[in-house]
Amino acid sequence: MEKRFVVPEAEAAQRLDVYLTRRIGFLSRSQVKKLIDLGKVQVNGEVIKAGYRLKGGEIIDFKIELPPSEFSPEPENIPLNIIYEDEDIIVINKPAGLIVHPGAGRSKGTLVNALLFHYPEVATVGSTERPGIVHRLDGETSGVMVVARSVQAYRSLQRQFKNREVDKTYIGLVWGKFSQKGGKIEWAIGRHPHDRKRFSVRSRKPKEAITIFSVLYEGKDFSVLEIKPVTGRTHQIRVHLAAAGHPIIGDRRYGRKEKTATRLFLHAQRLAFVHPTRKVWMEFEAPIPEEFRLFWKGEQVRKET
Repeated sequence: MEKRFVVPEAEAAQRLDVYLTRRIGFLSRSQVKKLIDLGKVQVNGEVIKAGYRLKGGEIIDFKIELPPSEFSPEPENIPLNIIYEDEDIIVINKPAGLIVHPGAGRSKGTLVNALLFHYPEVATVGSTERPGIVHRLDGETSGVMVVARSVQAYRSLQRQFKNREVDKTYIGLVWGKFSQKGGKIEWAIGRHPHDRKRFSVRSRKPKEAITIFSVLYEGKDFSVLEIKPVTGRTHQIRVHLAAAGHPIIGDRRYGRKEKTATRLFLHAQRLAFVHPTRKVWMEFEAPIPEEFRLFWKGEQVRKET
């Protein structure tokens, strides 16, 4: 695999190996460093050390020539909760804690590893490192996901997600109450200016992000929301609600550091789209996890005693 790209000015001051690890996405930092040490990476036509500090504007060329086992996900017998399947698609209820695909420092125990075991044919659908994957949920988020089982399905679903033709509905428990029963958040988001693992409404290079929500229920100091993301930016719902002063309960990255929440209380409840080959509108739901109801009831009892 050979790639070429130009380093954006916003990425200046990063180490070459750190930047490439994030940019490539499916190799660990040690694997990237190995490629650099082997001379498989060139910056402006020259072999550079892994610790080189980027200035922005450099042209990077690299070749991935590691053995396939070094970067191709391996099948693993991880149980899956299947909602629906046919020859083109697989719809699953992803549990909280299951990472969707391998990434830097994580090559096993993901949804992709499970898919390759239960549905070996997805290995030829889409990219080598993310076979069958047309969208994703955060590792901490549970709920309904669709996976492409055929090339035709992959292309169709990718197009539908890109064109915002897929209907997505989430249920979220957030801290605080709202003055209105619903609203729209339209703050653009992008990489956090100081923490590359986070996203922010104060990014130097933000992109359009739209989240619609309605209040389903109000507790004494929390609310239950139905959330519909119009766009699909990374961590969008979490960033928007945290910036609005109502972080998702259990969100240790963008919210409070409370100890009462056992997980991130965000769940992809419903997903609807046009079937790639049958051309009919299909809707799928994943039941609200029991821990949502337990927290809801427990928080009410705790506040009333």
